[in-house]
Amino acid sequence: MIRLLIAAAVSLALSLVGTRSLIRLLVTRRIGQPIHEDLNEVQQEKAGTPTMGGVAIVVSALVAYVASDLLLKPSDGSVFTRSGIFTILAVLGAGIVGLVDDWIKVTQERNLGLTKRTKTLGLLVVAVGWSVAMVLGTLQHTTLSFTRWDLPGWDLGKVGWAVFAVLLIYATTNAVNLADGMDGLAAGTAILAFAAFALIGFWAFRHPDVYGTPHALDLSIVAVAMLGGCTGFLWWNAAPARIFMGDTGALAIGAGLACLALSLNAQWLLVIVGGVFVMETASVMIQVTSFRLFGGRRVFRMAPIHHHFELAGWPETTVVIRMWIMAGLLSVFGVGIFYSDFLATGGAL
Repeated sequence: MIRLLIAAAVSLALSLVGTRSLIRLLVTRRIGQPIHEDLNEVQQEKAGTPTMGGVAIVVSALVAYVASDLLLKPSDGSVFTRSGIFTILAVLGAGIVGLVDDWIKVTQERNLGLTKRTKTLGLLVVAVGWSVAMVLGTLQHTTLSFTRWDLPGWDLGKVGWAVFAVLLIYATTNAVNLADGMDGLAAGTAILAFAAFALIGFWAFRHPDVYGTPHALDLSIVAVAMLGGCTGFLWWNAAPARIFMGDTGALAIGAGLACLALSLNAQWLLVIVGGVFVMETASVMIQVTSFRLFGGRRVFRMAPIHHHFELAGWPETTVVIRMWIMAGLLSVFGVGIFYSDFLATGGAL
């Protein structure tokens, strides 16, 4: 518990201070975010707002994760695990891919950074690296799971699990990236999702006989570190945003959520806990499918769906807060399912 508190406090403090310093640096160098020309006037007014704020999230989480162990005595039982190290490195790797993408956008003053093929390649390198490291270097269960490794317990084998993991990481990073379109939307939603996985990880740590996840505490530390980083960033990203997280933050958050769900054997629970991200992705898929199959017909005014609500006349803050409410309810629902399954196993508190 002490290590969890240290990770949260260090990450929050670093992110608060670091984001503020990053804003000053980017404003001084006149490094701002280009805005897509199809968006409305409210969004167009945000052109030039500093971006790459995800750097503060990633650095804060990384430092907090390391500090949470180093600040405790060995006798306290605090220890790094390979699963935790691999997961925080995946966050860092995805963040670097996003940072390169953001840098190209701001230096070339265009809304498109890396090509789709290059960004995909970068994310696949991170996803494949993490997946292979997990199946070869840890005691990771290779089953398809919902709340624990033996539910439903379908064994995919090392190769099958690695392939599934790569697909989930790639899908989640893109889902978070799609949700990053309004002030505070992605960061606030991510905070709630990371909070859910922090609780799940800590509970799995407290009940190893039920979950068989010896690295659960370290993964809970990663979740708390990311939660603190996103919270500190949100202080400056809340409307009207002083800085955007950019792909640096969105890809790092997506990688973190996916890797936590996979390593905690709660892959399908991510669909519920990250339901807002799923909804954003589904809206884009529906829009694209409708446009191609029905001669340019659109289901939504604009996708992702948060822009549909905005074009329908909802103020941006209304859209964001309602999305936060949905994310909070879904996170509570996901944790509730996890706890209900725990009770069904007959586990003792």
